Amino acid sequence: MAANLSPMTVHPAFPTNAGEALPLTVRVVDPLSLSDDLAAGWDRLADDASEPNPFAERWCLQSALHLLDPDRLARLVLVRDGSGGPVIGVMPIAPAARYGRLPLRHVTGWAHPNHFLGSPLVRAGFERLFWSILLGWCDAAPWARTLLHVPRLTEGGPLHCALVDVARVRGGEAEVVHREERALLESRLSPEDYWDAAVRGKKRKELRRQANRLAEQGAVSFRRWQAGEALDRWIDGFLDLEARGWKGRAGSALASQGDTEAWFRAILTGAAEAGKLDMRALDLDERPLAMLVNFLVPPGGFSFKTAFDEDYARFSPGVLLQQENLDLLSDPRIDWVDSCAAPGHPMIDSVWRERRALVWVNIPLSAPSDRLRFAMLTRAERAWRRLKTAPTPENEVESPS
Repeated sequence: MAANLSPMTVHPAFPTNAGEALPLTVRVVDPLSLSDDLAAGWDRLADDASEPNPFAERWCLQSALHLLDPDRLARLVLVRDGSGGPVIGVMPIAPAARYGRLPLRHVTGWAHPNHFLGSPLVRAGFERLFWSILLGWCDAAPWARTLLHVPRLTEGGPLHCALVDVARVRGGEAEVVHREERALLESRLSPEDYWDAAVRGKKRKELRRQANRLAEQGAVSFRRWQAGEALDRWIDGFLDLEARGWKGRAGSALASQGDTEAWFRAILTGAAEAGKLDMRALDLDERPLAMLVNFLVPPGGFSFKTAFDEDYARFSPGVLLQQENLDLLSDPRIDWVDSCAAPGHPMIDSVWRERRALVWVNIPLSAPSDRLRFAMLTRAERAWRRLKTAPTPENEVESPS
Protein backbone atom coordinates (compact mmCIF):
# COMPACT_ATOMS: atom_id res chain seq x y z
CA MET A 1 0.00 0.00 0.00
CA ALA A 2 1.54 3.34 -1.02
CA ALA A 3 2.00 5.93 1.70
CA ASN A 4 -0.53 8.35 0.22
CA LEU A 5 -3.40 5.97 -0.44
CA SER A 6 -6.75 6.66 1.16
CA PRO A 7 -7.38 4.55 4.25
CA MET A 8 -9.07 1.20 3.94
CA THR A 9 -12.20 0.50 5.96
CA VAL A 10 -11.11 -2.71 7.67
CA HIS A 11 -9.71 -0.87 10.69
CA PRO A 12 -11.98 1.23 12.95
CA ALA A 13 -9.36 3.97 13.27
CA PHE A 14 -9.28 4.75 9.58
CA PRO A 15 -12.29 7.10 9.36
CA THR A 16 -10.37 9.58 11.54
CA ASN A 17 -7.44 9.80 9.16
CA ALA A 18 -6.36 13.34 8.29
CA GLY A 19 -6.32 14.74 4.78
CA GLU A 20 -3.33 14.53 2.52
CA ALA A 21 -0.92 17.03 0.97
CA LEU A 22 -0.53 19.02 4.21
CA PRO A 23 2.86 20.37 5.30
CA LEU A 24 2.59 18.09 8.31
CA THR A 25 0.09 15.26 8.21
CA VAL A 26 -1.41 13.07 10.89
CA ARG A 27 -1.91 9.60 9.54
CA VAL A 28 -3.67 6.71 11.24
CA VAL A 29 -2.32 3.53 9.72
CA ASP A 30 -3.22 -0.12 9.90
CA PRO A 31 -0.37 -1.95 11.70
CA LEU A 32 -1.26 -5.07 9.70
CA SER A 33 -0.85 -3.31 6.34
CA LEU A 34 1.98 -0.87 6.89
CA SER A 35 3.58 0.39 3.68
CA ASP A 36 7.31 -0.12 3.13
CA ASP A 37 7.76 3.64 3.08
CA LEU A 38 6.14 4.20 6.47
CA ALA A 39 7.86 1.16 7.97
CA ALA A 40 11.25 2.52 6.92
CA GLY A 41 10.34 5.98 8.24
CA TRP A 42 9.32 4.50 11.58
CA ASP A 43 12.60 2.58 11.84
CA ARG A 44 14.63 5.70 11.04
CA LEU A 45 12.69 7.64 13.65
CA ALA A 46 13.77 5.18 16.36
CA ASP A 47 17.41 6.04 15.63
CA ASP A 48 16.74 9.79 15.91
CA ALA A 49 14.27 9.83 18.82
CA SER A 50 14.74 12.32 21.63
CA GLU A 51 13.99 9.58 24.17
CA PRO A 52 14.43 5.90 23.32
CA ASN A 53 11.49 3.57 23.92
CA PRO A 54 11.73 0.00 22.62
CA PHE A 55 8.01 -0.54 23.26
CA ALA A 56 7.21 2.12 20.65
CA GLU A 57 9.63 0.80 18.05
CA ARG A 58 8.19 -1.02 15.06
CA TRP A 59 9.64 -4.44 15.90
CA CYS A 60 7.79 -4.34 19.25
CA LEU A 61 4.68 -2.20 18.80
CA GLN A 62 3.56 -3.49 15.41
CA SER A 63 3.18 -7.06 16.68
CA ALA A 64 1.67 -5.82 19.95
CA LEU A 65 -1.12 -4.03 18.09
CA HIS A 66 -1.62 -7.14 15.98
CA LEU A 67 -1.60 -9.71 18.79
CA LEU A 68 -2.51 -7.86 22.01
CA ASP A 69 -5.28 -5.54 20.81
CA PRO A 70 -7.87 -8.04 19.52
CA ASP A 71 -10.70 -5.49 19.48
CA ARG A 72 -8.61 -3.07 17.39
CA LEU A 73 -9.20 -0.18 19.78
CA ALA A 74 -5.79 1.42 19.35
CA ARG A 75 -5.05 3.96 16.66
CA LEU A 76 -1.48 3.95 15.42
CA VAL A 77 -0.85 7.65 14.84
CA LEU A 78 2.08 8.89 12.76
CA VAL A 79 2.97 12.53 12.23
CA ARG A 80 5.10 13.15 9.15
CA ASP A 81 6.00 15.65 6.49
CA GLY A 82 3.07 15.62 4.09
CA SER A 83 5.40 15.74 1.09
CA GLY A 84 6.76 12.31 1.92
CA GLY A 85 9.47 13.52 4.28
CA PRO A 86 10.54 12.00 7.57
CA VAL A 87 8.22 10.70 10.26
CA ILE A 88 8.54 12.99 13.28
CA GLY A 89 6.42 11.07 15.76
CA VAL A 90 4.64 7.78 16.42
CA MET A 91 2.21 7.07 19.24
CA PRO A 92 -0.53 4.48 19.78
CA ILE A 93 -3.65 6.00 21.34
CA ALA A 94 -7.10 4.63 22.11
CA PRO A 95 -10.50 5.89 23.21
CA ALA A 96 -11.48 5.00 26.77
CA ALA A 97 -14.98 5.02 28.24
CA ARG A 98 -13.86 5.00 31.87
CA TYR A 99 -11.26 6.88 33.88
CA GLY A 100 -10.53 4.58 36.76
CA ARG A 101 -13.95 4.00 38.31
CA LEU A 102 -15.49 7.06 36.69
CA PRO A 103 -17.58 6.87 33.51
CA LEU A 104 -15.54 9.54 31.72
CA ARG A 105 -14.74 9.34 28.03
CA HIS A 106 -11.19 10.34 27.18
CA VAL A 107 -8.16 9.49 25.06
CA THR A 108 -5.26 7.46 26.42
CA GLY A 109 -1.87 6.38 25.27
CA TRP A 110 -2.28 2.69 24.47
CA ALA A 111 0.02 0.18 26.12
CA HIS A 112 -0.14 -3.49 27.02
CA PRO A 113 0.78 -4.35 30.64
CA ASN A 114 4.07 -5.76 29.30
CA HIS A 115 4.97 -2.31 27.93
CA PHE A 116 6.90 -0.53 30.67
CA LEU A 117 7.20 2.96 29.15
CA GLY A 118 4.44 5.05 27.59
CA SER A 119 6.35 7.79 25.79
CA PRO A 120 5.90 8.20 22.03
CA LEU A 121 8.81 8.07 19.64
CA VAL A 122 9.51 11.66 18.61
CA ARG A 123 12.34 13.05 16.53
CA ALA A 124 14.74 15.08 18.68
CA GLY A 125 13.95 18.77 18.47
CA PHE A 126 10.34 18.20 17.36
CA GLU A 127 8.82 17.44 20.77
CA ARG A 128 6.66 20.59 21.06
CA LEU A 129 5.55 20.37 17.45
CA PHE A 130 4.54 16.74 17.86
CA TRP A 131 2.43 17.37 20.96
CA SER A 132 0.81 20.43 19.39
CA ILE A 133 -0.19 18.54 16.28
CA LEU A 134 -1.36 15.45 18.18
CA LEU A 135 -3.50 17.44 20.62
CA GLY A 136 -4.95 19.57 17.81
CA TRP A 137 -5.84 16.41 15.94
CA CYS A 138 -7.54 15.00 19.05
CA ASP A 139 -9.47 18.27 19.40
CA ALA A 140 -10.93 17.71 15.92
CA ALA A 141 -11.53 13.96 16.23
CA PRO A 142 -15.27 13.27 16.81
CA TRP A 143 -14.51 10.32 19.08
CA ALA A 144 -12.04 12.16 21.37
CA ARG A 145 -13.32 13.65 24.63
CA THR A 146 -12.13 15.48 27.74
CA LEU A 147 -8.38 14.80 27.91
CA LEU A 148 -5.34 12.95 26.66
CA HIS A 149 -3.86 10.65 29.30
CA VAL A 150 -0.17 9.82 28.79
CA PRO A 151 1.15 7.08 31.10
CA ARG A 152 4.77 6.57 32.12
CA LEU A 153 6.62 9.59 30.80
CA THR A 154 10.15 10.16 32.07
CA GLU A 155 9.83 12.98 34.59
CA GLY A 156 11.72 16.05 33.45
CA GLY A 157 12.63 14.47 30.11
CA PRO A 158 12.31 16.30 26.79
CA LEU A 159 8.86 14.86 26.09
CA HIS A 160 7.46 15.67 29.53
CA CYS A 161 8.85 19.23 29.46
CA ALA A 162 7.54 19.82 25.95
CA LEU A 163 4.10 18.55 26.91
CA VAL A 164 3.98 20.94 29.88
CA ASP A 165 4.92 23.84 27.60
CA VAL A 166 2.37 22.94 24.91
CA ALA A 167 -0.41 22.55 27.47
CA ARG A 168 0.29 26.05 28.79
CA VAL A 169 0.33 27.55 25.30
CA ARG A 170 -3.08 25.93 24.76
CA GLY A 171 -4.35 27.62 27.91
CA GLY A 172 -4.30 24.62 30.23
CA GLU A 173 -2.00 22.63 32.47
CA ALA A 174 -0.35 19.24 32.17
CA GLU A 175 -1.57 17.61 35.36
CA VAL A 176 0.62 14.90 36.92
CA VAL A 177 -1.84 12.39 38.36
CA HIS A 178 0.61 9.67 39.41
CA ARG A 179 4.35 9.32 39.99
CA GLU A 180 6.62 6.33 40.54
CA GLU A 181 10.34 5.67 40.88
CA ARG A 182 12.06 2.47 39.81
CA ALA A 183 15.62 1.19 39.75
CA LEU A 184 18.03 2.58 37.17
CA LEU A 185 21.63 1.66 36.36
CA GLU A 186 23.66 4.78 35.53
CA SER A 187 27.27 5.19 36.59
CA ARG A 188 30.79 5.88 35.35
CA LEU A 189 32.17 3.22 37.70
CA SER A 190 33.52 -0.07 36.40
CA PRO A 191 31.27 -3.09 36.92
CA GLU A 192 33.51 -4.32 39.73
CA ASP A 193 33.64 -0.97 41.52
CA TYR A 194 29.91 -0.46 41.11
CA TRP A 195 29.19 -3.88 42.64
CA ASP A 196 31.41 -3.10 45.62
CA ALA A 197 29.80 0.32 46.11
CA ALA A 198 26.19 -0.78 45.63
CA VAL A 199 26.10 -4.05 47.58
CA ARG A 200 26.89 -4.20 51.26
CA GLY A 201 30.02 -6.13 52.23
CA LYS A 202 28.04 -8.66 54.26
CA LYS A 203 25.73 -9.29 51.30
CA ARG A 204 28.67 -9.68 48.90
CA LYS A 205 30.20 -12.24 51.23
CA GLU A 206 26.92 -14.17 51.36
CA LEU A 207 26.63 -14.13 47.56
CA ARG A 208 30.19 -15.47 47.21
CA ARG A 209 29.28 -18.28 49.58
CA GLN A 210 26.13 -19.05 47.55
CA ALA A 211 28.12 -19.04 44.30
CA ASN A 212 30.61 -21.50 45.82
CA ARG A 213 27.81 -23.77 47.04
CA LEU A 214 26.18 -23.64 43.61
CA ALA A 215 29.47 -24.68 41.99
CA GLU A 216 29.39 -27.81 44.15
CA GLN A 217 26.15 -28.82 42.39
CA GLY A 218 27.75 -29.00 38.93
CA ALA A 219 29.33 -26.93 36.17
CA VAL A 220 28.28 -23.27 36.44
CA SER A 221 28.58 -21.02 33.40
CA PHE A 222 27.30 -17.71 32.08
CA ARG A 223 26.11 -17.34 28.49
CA ARG A 224 25.23 -14.35 26.34
CA TRP A 225 23.27 -14.64 23.11
CA GLN A 226 25.39 -13.81 20.08
CA ALA A 227 24.18 -12.31 16.81
CA GLY A 228 23.68 -15.07 14.28
CA GLU A 229 23.09 -17.69 16.97
CA ALA A 230 19.83 -19.65 16.78
CA LEU A 231 17.30 -17.83 18.96
CA ASP A 232 14.51 -20.37 19.38
CA ARG A 233 16.34 -22.36 22.04
CA TRP A 234 16.88 -19.19 24.08
CA ILE A 235 13.24 -18.20 23.78
CA ASP A 236 12.02 -21.70 24.66
CA GLY A 237 14.32 -21.80 27.67
CA PHE A 238 13.12 -18.47 29.02
CA LEU A 239 9.42 -19.28 28.54
CA ASP A 240 9.84 -22.63 30.28
CA LEU A 241 11.80 -21.12 33.17
CA GLU A 242 9.22 -18.39 33.75
CA ALA A 243 6.24 -20.76 33.44
CA ARG A 244 7.66 -23.06 36.14
CA GLY A 245 7.79 -20.22 38.65
CA TRP A 246 5.24 -18.12 40.52
CA LYS A 247 4.11 -16.36 37.35
CA GLY A 248 3.14 -19.69 35.86
CA ARG A 249 1.16 -20.61 38.96
CA ALA A 250 -0.54 -17.19 38.89
CA GLY A 251 -1.34 -17.48 35.18
CA SER A 252 0.68 -14.35 34.37
CA ALA A 253 3.65 -15.99 32.65
CA LEU A 254 4.17 -15.10 29.02
CA ALA A 255 3.47 -18.70 28.03
CA SER A 256 0.20 -18.73 30.00
CA GLN A 257 -1.57 -17.05 27.07
CA GLY A 258 -1.08 -17.82 23.42
CA ASP A 259 -1.14 -14.16 22.40
CA THR A 260 1.54 -13.02 24.83
CA GLU A 261 3.77 -15.99 23.97
CA ALA A 262 3.43 -15.25 20.25
CA TRP A 263 4.19 -11.59 20.90
CA PHE A 264 7.27 -12.43 22.99
CA ARG A 265 8.61 -14.67 20.26
CA ALA A 266 7.94 -12.01 17.64
CA ILE A 267 9.58 -9.13 19.50
CA LEU A 268 12.70 -11.04 20.48
CA THR A 269 13.10 -12.07 16.86
CA GLY A 270 12.51 -8.47 15.79
CA ALA A 271 14.92 -7.08 18.38
CA ALA A 272 17.58 -9.54 17.24
CA GLU A 273 17.13 -8.53 13.61
CA ALA A 274 17.35 -4.86 14.61
CA GLY A 275 20.55 -5.49 16.57
CA LYS A 276 18.93 -4.51 19.87
CA LEU A 277 18.62 -7.83 21.71
CA ASP A 278 20.81 -8.68 24.69
CA MET A 279 19.93 -12.01 26.33
CA ARG A 280 21.84 -13.75 29.11
CA ALA A 281 21.71 -16.96 31.11
CA LEU A 282 23.25 -18.54 34.19
CA ASP A 283 23.52 -22.30 33.60
CA LEU A 284 24.10 -25.30 35.80
CA ASP A 285 25.28 -28.29 33.76
CA GLU A 286 24.03 -26.49 30.62
CA ARG A 287 20.54 -26.03 32.09
CA PRO A 288 19.41 -22.43 32.71
CA LEU A 289 18.86 -21.43 36.34
CA ALA A 290 18.33 -17.74 35.55
CA MET A 291 17.77 -15.79 32.35
CA LEU A 292 17.19 -12.16 31.46
CA VAL A 293 16.32 -10.10 28.41
CA ASN A 294 17.67 -6.61 27.78
CA PHE A 295 16.75 -4.31 24.92
CA LEU A 296 19.67 -2.05 24.00
CA VAL A 297 18.47 1.15 22.35
CA PRO A 298 21.38 3.60 22.58
CA PRO A 299 21.97 5.70 24.51
CA GLY A 300 19.85 3.62 26.87
CA GLY A 301 18.86 0.08 27.68
CA PHE A 302 15.81 -1.61 29.15
CA SER A 303 15.92 -4.73 31.31
CA PHE A 304 12.71 -6.22 29.96
CA LYS A 305 12.23 -9.62 31.59
CA THR A 306 13.97 -11.93 34.03
CA ALA A 307 13.22 -15.42 35.34
CA PHE A 308 14.91 -17.94 37.61
CA ASP A 309 14.52 -21.53 38.78
CA GLU A 310 12.81 -21.36 42.17
CA ASP A 311 14.16 -24.80 43.12
CA TYR A 312 17.58 -23.12 43.33
CA ALA A 313 16.44 -19.93 45.05
CA ARG A 314 18.75 -20.62 48.01
CA PHE A 315 21.68 -19.88 45.67
CA SER A 316 20.27 -16.50 44.48
CA PRO A 317 20.78 -17.28 40.78
CA GLY A 318 18.94 -14.12 39.70
CA VAL A 319 21.27 -11.88 41.70
CA LEU A 320 24.35 -13.74 40.44
CA LEU A 321 23.17 -13.15 36.88
CA GLN A 322 22.57 -9.48 37.64
CA GLN A 323 26.15 -9.22 38.83
CA GLU A 324 27.28 -10.40 35.39
CA ASN A 325 24.78 -8.01 33.80
CA LEU A 326 26.73 -5.07 35.24
CA ASP A 327 29.12 -5.34 32.31
CA LEU A 328 26.61 -3.07 30.55
CA LEU A 329 28.46 -0.30 32.40
CA SER A 330 31.41 -1.02 30.11
CA ASP A 331 29.38 -0.74 26.91
CA PRO A 332 30.33 2.61 25.30
CA ARG A 333 26.93 2.82 23.56
CA ILE A 334 24.89 2.60 26.77
CA ASP A 335 24.70 5.47 29.28
CA TRP A 336 21.92 4.02 31.45
CA VAL A 337 19.65 0.99 31.80
CA ASP A 338 16.03 1.14 32.99
CA SER A 339 15.11 -1.84 35.18
CA CYS A 340 11.44 -1.84 34.07
CA ALA A 341 10.83 -3.18 37.60
CA ALA A 342 8.06 -2.36 40.01
CA PRO A 343 8.86 0.40 42.52
CA GLY A 344 10.62 -0.98 45.57
CA HIS A 345 11.52 -4.28 43.91
CA PRO A 346 13.50 -6.11 46.62
CA MET A 347 16.08 -7.71 44.34
CA ILE A 348 17.01 -5.09 41.76
CA ASP A 349 16.70 -2.18 44.19
CA SER A 350 19.43 -3.79 46.27
CA VAL A 351 21.80 -3.94 43.28
CA TRP A 352 21.04 -0.85 41.18
CA ARG A 353 21.37 2.36 43.19
CA GLU A 354 20.00 5.01 40.84
CA ARG A 355 16.30 5.73 40.29
CA ARG A 356 14.18 6.80 37.33
CA ALA A 357 11.02 8.81 37.98
CA LEU A 358 7.97 8.26 35.77
CA VAL A 359 4.83 10.37 35.65
CA TRP A 360 1.29 9.82 34.39
CA VAL A 361 0.03 13.07 32.83
CA ASN A 362 -3.40 14.44 31.84
CA ILE A 363 -3.79 17.23 29.28
CA PRO A 364 -7.19 18.83 28.55
CA LEU A 365 -8.66 18.97 25.07
CA SER A 366 -9.80 22.37 23.89
CA ALA A 367 -13.61 22.30 23.66
CA PRO A 368 -15.32 24.22 26.50
CA SER A 369 -17.15 21.09 27.64
CA ASP A 370 -13.84 19.20 27.67
CA ARG A 371 -12.19 21.94 29.75
CA LEU A 372 -15.08 21.90 32.20
CA ARG A 373 -14.94 18.13 32.72
CA PHE A 374 -11.16 18.28 33.01
CA ALA A 375 -11.34 21.00 35.67
CA MET A 376 -13.89 19.05 37.70
CA LEU A 377 -11.82 15.87 37.47
CA THR A 378 -8.63 17.71 38.44
CA ARG A 379 -10.21 19.28 41.50
CA ALA A 380 -11.59 15.93 42.60
CA GLU A 381 -8.26 14.16 42.15
CA ARG A 382 -6.33 16.85 44.00
CA ALA A 383 -8.78 16.67 46.88
CA TRP A 384 -8.46 12.90 46.96
CA ARG A 385 -4.66 13.08 47.03
CA ARG A 386 -4.76 15.61 49.88
CA LEU A 387 -7.12 13.33 51.78
CA LYS A 388 -4.82 10.33 51.33
CA THR A 389 -1.74 12.22 52.50
CA ALA A 390 -3.39 14.10 55.37
CA PRO A 391 -2.07 12.99 58.78
CA THR A 392 -4.48 11.12 60.97
CA PRO A 393 -5.07 12.54 64.50
CA GLU A 394 -3.06 9.80 66.17
CA ASN A 395 -0.06 10.54 63.90
CA GLU A 396 -0.11 14.29 64.35
CA VAL A 397 2.64 15.77 66.46
CA GLU A 398 2.00 18.94 68.41
CA SER A 399 4.25 21.77 67.31
CA PRO A 400 6.48 23.20 70.04
CA SER A 401 5.23 26.54 71.37
